[in-house]
Amino acid sequence: MKQVFASLLAFGLIAGPIAATVGAAPAEAQRRSDQGEARKEMRAGNILRAREIENRVLPRMGDAEYLGFDYDSTAMAYRLKFIKKGKVLYVDVDARTGRILRSSR
Repeated sequence: MKQVFASLLAFGLIAGPIAATVGAAPAEAQRRSDQGEARKEMRAGNILRAREIENRVLPRMGDAEYLGFDYDSTAMAYRLKFIKKGKVLYVDVDARTGRILRSSR
């Protein structure tokens, strides 16, 4: 009985991290795909660089803390994330023009 329990425990310790990694793979793969797409579009001159977008948006956000951005290749938009007084704020920006599409406040 102890041997069966030990075997199951060992399997769980090995299979658990593997299952967790497999579940996260599609989201990570999409993120890598979007990053590659952003690089390709920047090289082609179709979208603005992330730093240029940040330089336009950050001064408008006052004392909100900047957390980073994501790029959505389908929408060709950047989503900048901020936090202010414990609330997460998003600013969506057209990657081609730098125009703010929407922001949560």
